Amino acid sequence: MEVGKLRQRGPSIADVARLAGVSGQTVSRVANDRPNVDAGTRDRVLAAMREVGYRPNGAARALRNGQFRSIGLIVFELSSFGNTRTLDAIGTAATAAGYGINLLPLLDADQGKVTGAFSRLQEQAVDGVIILIEAHQLDEAEIHLPEGLPVVVVDSSAHYDYPIVDTDQAQGARLATEHLLDLGHETVWHLGGPESSFAASRRRRSWEQTLLSRGRVVPPVLVGDWSATSGYEVGRQLAADPEVTAVFAANDAMALGLLRALHEEQRAIPGDVSVVGFDDQESAAHFWPPLTTVRQFFGDVGRRAVEALIVELDSHEHHHQPVSVPTELVIRASTAPPRS
Repeated sequence: MEVGKLRQRGPSIADVARLAGVSGQTVSRVANDRPNVDAGTRDRVLAAMREVGYRPNGAARALRNGQFRSIGLIVFELSSFGNTRTLDAIGTAATAAGYGINLLPLLDADQGKVTGAFSRLQEQAVDGVIILIEAHQLDEAEIHLPEGLPVVVVDSSAHYDYPIVDTDQAQGARLATEHLLDLGHETVWHLGGPESSFAASRRRRSWEQTLLSRGRVVPPVLVGDWSATSGYEVGRQLAADPEVTAVFAANDAMALGLLRALHEEQRAIPGDVSVVGFDDQESAAHFWPPLTTVRQFFGDVGRRAVEALIVELDSHEHHHQPVSVPTELVIRASTAPPRS
């Protein structure tokens, strides 16, 4: 093609109309999926579209209808187990509902970054936004979410006047702690997640409240960073303490590191120390011993987030209805009554 030569135009509505023997208005109705076209005519128009290679202008149709069938997704941490599973569930649920996903990761949770993310998503024509950022990251920076787009917040506090969808963190930690106490352990130690994490703080608070409600001693919390490496490093302190007979780890990865530390210290699991994790990642059933843990239903969290946003979009009304997805205790071989 020579420089300056005009590009040949693509097939038009007029081309489809001529081939199908209908008016341009009828082609437009079919292209916009309007109901006032009989089945035979619709099939003829669709066949003509395929034959001439005509594609309806989705952007123009979105402007006319006021809906782009696209969801913006702002996420701070892409690599964590929970976020990865939740992102997958959001994508699956959005696709099933006929929406595309526009993913926008953030490196820093500050007002400028969040405002800029909203602006970029508005420019990219999304109908609404799902935010997957820890509450502490939002709250500590005193971040305000910009107006103008429907928003659902996942894994956060009720600080924001938007629909909130989250795992019932408190219930999961209570189930883990009560399980160990019911087995006969005098108290339960806690290997907690980072203090900046909303989920970790909710689990830690529920663990502490459960011990206090039973009249038990609350041991000092040892903090990791969600990784198996940190679980091992902190776990060496727990493994060296003969008073420790039961540990609730805030996630399965840190529980794995703790198991290694206990093995190296030649403390039997669960004979000497019982261990409970949180998440029920796929490999938890294959730890040695297989890990008792709290199962999170990330698929339900992602699906409910998409459903909450679509309700906002369809009703054109603001709903502030928190959704709490329950957990389940999965008992395996890493917990048992203490030695008498």
